[in-house]
Amino acid sequence: MSEKAELVVEGKKLAVSNLNKVLYPKAGFTKGQVIDYYIRIAPLLLPHLKDRPLTMKRYPDGVEGEFFYEKNCPAHRPKWVKTAKVWSEGNQNTMDYCLANDLPTLVWAANLADLELHTSLSRKNNIDRPTMMVFDLDPGAPADMVQCCKVGLWLRDLLSKMKLKSWAKTSGSKGLQVYVPLNTPVSYEDTKGLSRSLAQYLERDHPDLVTSNMSKAMRKAKVFVDWSQNDEHKTTICVYSLRAREEPTVSTPVTWNEVENCLKKKNAELLRFRSDQVLTRVEKQGDLFERIEGLKQKLPKKREM
Repeated sequence: MSEKAELVVEGKKLAVSNLNKVLYPKAGFTKGQVIDYYIRIAPLLLPHLKDRPLTMKRYPDGVEGEFFYEKNCPAHRPKWVKTAKVWSEGNQNTMDYCLANDLPTLVWAANLADLELHTSLSRKNNIDRPTMMVFDLDPGAPADMVQCCKVGLWLRDLLSKMKLKSWAKTSGSKGLQVYVPLNTPVSYEDTKGLSRSLAQYLERDHPDLVTSNMSKAMRKAKVFVDWSQNDEHKTTICVYSLRAREEPTVSTPVTWNEVENCLKKKNAELLRFRSDQVLTRVEKQGDLFERIEGLKQKLPKKREM
């Protein structure tokens, strides 16, 4: 790829630049390769981005340089980029978020070095209604992905007792994330309350390995079960998003069998996937997260818990 080019994506013309710029120095992974990855993963990724307000995490000078979050969709965006207006309590202002609803928008964002795609748990039409409940399992060293797998399986079994099916994905960084699709009328108050109770339950049952406390000091050698993601003001890394690590790792859906296998073999590397590995996986497996966007599940009523 040359330094500058014009791509025609689904009939829309897009100027792309600095294609040979290395954004992941230790891996020699360029901006052109970032754009190529997002084009190739798009058929699986776009359904998970659709109508979800997007916070861009941009790395114009690569993963070792300065980065910034961009909530308001840039004013210089092409006129065909769709946006969603969302009231922000923190800013006491209406934010105009980008919606990455189609391939041209995804390529445009990648060209802005938006390596990480952080999305709302709601869709634009129902911003105060999450479509899922999420747990972010974050290990404090020396704990790692292996311990996250152990906690993830406890959490899966706990949810299963409540008749809730759950899915796992890597964060693409150090941890594991557990997703519970809902797609039924529910509030953030409901999902936050239940996720917090479950995190505290696990902490009481396994105090040597689990903490529900956000304090960094409490996390040493433990897995922090982060329930606080269940908030309309928070975003979560989208499935199939790249991460700004040394290598272009990806937040990757995994099967519970793979989680069990990682724990059994005590090998954190088994659940670490680069962009090329993810593209190979999806060719064989399709989208392991396909049901997240449509499966309807109801949270138990308080008395059932």
